[in-house]
Amino acid sequence: MYCNLLNSNSILGGINTRMIACGDSKRCLITGAAGFIGYSLSKNLLEQGVEIVGVDNINAYYDQRLKYDRLDYLSSFNNFHFTKADISEKDMVMKLFEEYRPTIVINLAAQAGVRYSIQNPDVYIQSNIVGFFNVLEACRFNQVEHLIYASSSSVYGANKKVPFEELDNVDKPVSLYAATKKSNELLAYTYSHLFQIPATGLRFFTVYGPFGRPDMAYFDFTNRYFRGEPIKVFNNGDSEHDIYRDFTYIDDITEAIVKLIPLQPEKDENSTPHVIYNIGNNRPESLTKFISTLEKCLSKALNREILFDKIYEPTKAGDVPVTYASTKLLEEKIRFKPKTSIEDGLQRFVDWYISYYNVK
Repeated sequence: MYCNLLNSNSILGGINTRMIACGDSKRCLITGAAGFIGYSLSKNLLEQGVEIVGVDNINAYYDQRLKYDRLDYLSSFNNFHFTKADISEKDMVMKLFEEYRPTIVINLAAQAGVRYSIQNPDVYIQSNIVGFFNVLEACRFNQVEHLIYASSSSVYGANKKVPFEELDNVDKPVSLYAATKKSNELLAYTYSHLFQIPATGLRFFTVYGPFGRPDMAYFDFTNRYFRGEPIKVFNNGDSEHDIYRDFTYIDDITEAIVKLIPLQPEKDENSTPHVIYNIGNNRPESLTKFISTLEKCLSKALNREILFDKIYEPTKAGDVPVTYASTKLLEEKIRFKPKTSIEDGLQRFVDWYISYYNVK
C-alpha cells in the first residue's frame, strides 16, 4: 500500500526534509491522468498499490485514441477511479475533492504546446490558469498534504545563461504557454504562503517516450515517415546555429515525481512551503543529432536504411534556441538524476510505435 511508497525514500539519509506520514488512507488525485505524463505516473503508482483518483477532459488536441487506450490500461486496476471532467469547471473540482478527500494532489492537466498557444490562446487561459486556480482553491479548503504541479522549461524563455537554474530570472516568457506556466508558479507560491499548502513545482524539459504526444517532434517525424511525407525542420538548415533540447525520457520523469511525492518542501525565508525543481536530462542534444538518431533507431527496428526527406523552414515564433537543465537541486533532494540516453529512449519509442500502429 501507500506506506511502502513513502518508505522508499529512506536513502535520503541526512537531507533536511519533511516526510509525509504513512497510512493506508492515502489517496492521490492526478489531473490530466489520460495525458502522457499523467498516464505514466498513474501506472507507476497503481502498480505499487496506491489509490488513484484520475481526472481528464479527453480533449481533441491530439489523437484521442491514445488517451482512451491509456485509460483502458489504468482502468484495469481496482484502485483507479476516473472522472471525465474539465478542471476549469470549479464546481466539479470542489465536488471531486469533497467526494474523494485526496491527501496528495498532482496537477498535470494543461493545454500543452508552444506554437498552438499562438493560434488558440483562449484554451490556455481557461485550462492552465483558470483550471489551476480551481485546483488551488480546492486545496485551500481541503487538508492536502502535498500539491505537486507541472510547470515547464519554457518559463526560461530565451535566457542565454546555461544550464538553466531554478533561481534564474524567468520574467520574460516568449510564448503564451510559457506565460501561463510562469503564472502557475506565482499562483502556487501565493496560495502556499497564504494557506500553508506544501507545494512543489516541476519544470519539465522536453519529455518523450512510448505512448507520448503526437505533436512532439519525435512522434511527428515518425508519423510523417510512415505517411511518406517529408519532415519539417525549423532551423533553416543551419547546423552551425542548431537548435538544442534537453530531451528527458518519460520513465526518468516518472521516477523523479514518485520520489518527490512524500517530501514536503521546507519553508523559505517567508515561511512559505514551496519549491521548484528542474527535471531534465542535463545533456542537451542538437536537432541535427536528434534527427539522425531517430533515423538510426527506425533503421534498426525495420532492418533497412531510413533517411528522412526534409523541408527546412525558419524558426517559429515562441521557439527558443536551447533548453538545458541544471539538475543540482533535484539531485540533492532525492539522490536521483535522469539517465536515459537519447539513443536508448528513442529506440524504445520506435519499438513501441511499430508495435502499437502495426507498421512496417
